[in-house]
Amino acid sequence: MHKLQTKIIFALSSVMLLLTLVITLASLASFRDFSIRAATEHTRTAAEVIRVALTEAMLTGTIDKRDSLLQRIASVNGLDEARVIRGHQVEQQYGSGLLAEMAADPIDLSVLNSGEPVFTLIGGIFSPEFRATIPYIATSDGDVNCLLCHSVPENTVLGAVTLTASIEHMKSAAIMTVSFLVMAVALFAIISILFLRRLLQPLVMTANEIEIAVEGAIAGDFSHRVESRTNDEIGKIARQFNALSEGITHKLSRIRENVVQLVQSKPDYNGSNLLTETAETVSGLVRVSRFKQAIEEDETASEVFLRISEVLEQEFGIETFSIYEVNAQKKILRSVMVDSVPDAKIHWCEQAIHDHCTGCRAVRTGHMIDGSDNTQICRSFSMEAASQDKRYLCLPVIESGSVGSVVQLVFDPADAQRVRNLRPMLEAYLREAAPVLQAKRLMASLRESSLKDAMTGLRNRRFLEEYAETLISQCKRRKVPMTLLMMDLDYFKPVNDTYGHDAGDQVLRELAVILQDNVRESDLVIRYGGEEFLIVLLETDAEAALLVAEKIRSAVEKHKFKVGGTSLSKTISAGLADYPNDGQAFWQVLKFADVSLYAAKEGGRNQVVRFHKALWSEKGDY
Repeated sequence: MHKLQTKIIFALSSVMLLLTLVITLASLASFRDFSIRAATEHTRTAAEVIRVALTEAMLTGTIDKRDSLLQRIASVNGLDEARVIRGHQVEQQYGSGLLAEMAADPIDLSVLNSGEPVFTLIGGIFSPEFRATIPYIATSDGDVNCLLCHSVPENTVLGAVTLTASIEHMKSAAIMTVSFLVMAVALFAIISILFLRRLLQPLVMTANEIEIAVEGAIAGDFSHRVESRTNDEIGKIARQFNALSEGITHKLSRIRENVVQLVQSKPDYNGSNLLTETAETVSGLVRVSRFKQAIEEDETASEVFLRISEVLEQEFGIETFSIYEVNAQKKILRSVMVDSVPDAKIHWCEQAIHDHCTGCRAVRTGHMIDGSDNTQICRSFSMEAASQDKRYLCLPVIESGSVGSVVQLVFDPADAQRVRNLRPMLEAYLREAAPVLQAKRLMASLRESSLKDAMTGLRNRRFLEEYAETLISQCKRRKVPMTLLMMDLDYFKPVNDTYGHDAGDQVLRELAVILQDNVRESDLVIRYGGEEFLIVLLETDAEAALLVAEKIRSAVEKHKFKVGGTSLSKTISAGLADYPNDGQAFWQVLKFADVSLYAAKEGGRNQVVRFHKALWSEKGDY
């Protein structure tokens, strides 16, 4: 629970235990040394007493009573044994003496030989018995001249005295003293630990609360606060930590509010890490901003739809989806992307929505349609997909107050919650894409209008100037022919002069309809200028083109043009030339078609003339 407190108390206890051990060992060593020193001085004193007594006995002639003297001295408190050992010189002069006065062990012999005293414990360092073997050295100095009685040289070892003394009482006193010291140190250690524990309690509790708060912060919860228990550094740390948590909470709340405003929908965090989720959302918004920069530089709406498709796959991991574009004028819904395939056939919805865009519930309501729980909420969802237990989420892209396109996400039921969680960020992408799509469509519309004749709705001469080379390139790549029909309405000027320009414009509009009705959708009908029209017949040779031209001429001849309250009959003249037989360049073929039209006019009008080289030579330019 309190790991820090436990560690500190354990460390202090270890120090105290070590201190107690050191004090115990030091005390024991000191008492041992003191006991040995005391025993040494005691035995030295006793040895000197024996030496003096023996000397006096020799002077008084009572040396033969020395055994009783030694016994009396050995009975002194603290001494267990006292015996005298004769040296070799004394034995030679006075004989061996008593049995106890002969060398008993190697220590005695060592002292007699070396003249150095030996002080030691008998039986080891913890033995209660102390032994001292002290030599008597012959000397002429001092209070007694040894050489008067002993015929030996100066400093000769006359003998030695061996004394044994018990230091058991000192050992007991030492143990009691050491025990008292140990108890005192242990008491001090306990008091210190209790005091330290009380002193550490605020620190430990503060540290535990900070640990809990940090764990909560890692999980995104910054609501934990630490109690300030003291006015010292520990309390300051608690207060500063609380200030930090409150600051982070405030900043995080501000960030989340801004995220809600940017995403325009409160993200569903589901109790997850708010800090991580918010950071990921902000990172997502950065990617949204980069996405907007990228699509703004795209040329067409199709490229924008392709980027949306890439975002669905790469950013959100959605592989099955549809992107529909709404044509408000024609009331149709065109699939621009299905499962990453451009211009694919409608798959996840019924085909009927193509011709009736209001069949799409998202288009009709302008609201998000959530079919993750009930697939029947939109009746246009594919029955085949529903039978496969597929679910859907349809997000309308609002452009100028109306639905411009729809993004449909298709997924399995198990993936429903994940898709719902992705919705706010996906909608952020779509909101950024909406004005860009509208701008791209507007630019395309303006460009398209600049390439169309305002009165007839046909393509104009500018279109021809932009796409002429493209048409030739397509023919070369596909190795197919192309025929140009240059057509001119006969005697058109009298219409304007007689009935006015409004009547003339009506005639031209009706003529444009006749031309479009008699060619394929892939063919191009162009108002070249005034009453002149150019028809580009793709993948058509001159022979087939003659049939088309004749069909048009006949249709114009039979048509009754409505002018005011009357009807007019008009005819048309046509000239044609084909690529690559008549020319290798577009404008060259066009020139030959114009020459053929001129020949038709010269030949009496209301006819079709096929280009041949003689026509060009007749103009003197061939």
